[in-house]
Amino acid sequence: MKIAVIGLGSMGKRRIRLMQGSFPEIELVGIDGRADRQSEVEEIYNISCFSSLTEAWTSDLNGVVISTSPLSHEAIIKEALHLNVHVFTEINLLNHYYDEVMALANEKKLHLYLSSTFLHRKEIAYMAERIMEDQKVTYRYHVGQYLADWHPWESYKDFFVSHKETNGCREIFAIELPWLTTVFGDIVSAEVNHSKISNLEIDYPDTYSVLLKHESGITGTLNVNIVSRIAKRELEIIGESTQIEWRGTPDSLEEWSHEAKQMQAVSLYDTFEHQEGYAKNIIEDAYLEEIKEYIALLRGDIQDTKYSFEQDKKVIDWIHTFEEGI
Repeated sequence: MKIAVIGLGSMGKRRIRLMQGSFPEIELVGIDGRADRQSEVEEIYNISCFSSLTEAWTSDLNGVVISTSPLSHEAIIKEALHLNVHVFTEINLLNHYYDEVMALANEKKLHLYLSSTFLHRKEIAYMAERIMEDQKVTYRYHVGQYLADWHPWESYKDFFVSHKETNGCREIFAIELPWLTTVFGDIVSAEVNHSKISNLEIDYPDTYSVLLKHESGITGTLNVNIVSRIAKRELEIIGESTQIEWRGTPDSLEEWSHEAKQMQAVSLYDTFEHQEGYAKNIIEDAYLEEIKEYIALLRGDIQDTKYSFEQDKKVIDWIHTFEEGI
């Protein structure tokens, strides 16, 4: 099997490192328009690198992993499909082209795989199981991190979060809503307030407060911001029979014990991998599980995946609604 990783920034290098560690039999090539990134990846990972997919394409190329800015995804996805190559893409923040690429992939019998990393976290699966048992709950969830700290090695003005179409709050929503709608059900209504309270040089809101109602009947509050100087991911699920708290890290999941009459730790990981330089709630394990699922899909070992373009289209439609501030 041969896979091309397109975009050799931090995420592209992560995907290469994970595939080399778990699938050494797969031949990898790298693609990036920047010569310095090509040279770096060739030296570190000992793979061939090219400046474009057209230059890298050979008849034995099975798939691509698109790790570029979301603004570039549409063109690359279409190019890959026209070259009869299966597609894995990081989260998309625009969905105006979804119908077109889904139709093209179906016509060519090619796979479209969309990243949704948190759906591969053990904590999410655990909470989904609990909510299936007890839907008489509500929740409050806060996610925030100061935008200038997202990529400490570069200015926030120099990557896609500086653009209104692919802004920082939109990315947080695109990360969180897939698992929230999986655990609590599709969204049926929302009440939204947003504002800009920082001095960040951006032309979009930096703070959102959203009241959500799900088709399950569960309601919850979702607070998203890009101004929190301490990276936050704090969830509380509250019910008469269920109380769960989670701070986003593998060792922070707690659940109320009726026997002990107190919150107790829930241990789901024997070990986990964290890459230095990222927030503590970002672990490598879930990224690897996505890669495993994609490769299983390409090998024909599975037919269905945890997330799809169809589901994501609904999620991004809701993000548009949030930005309109209904």
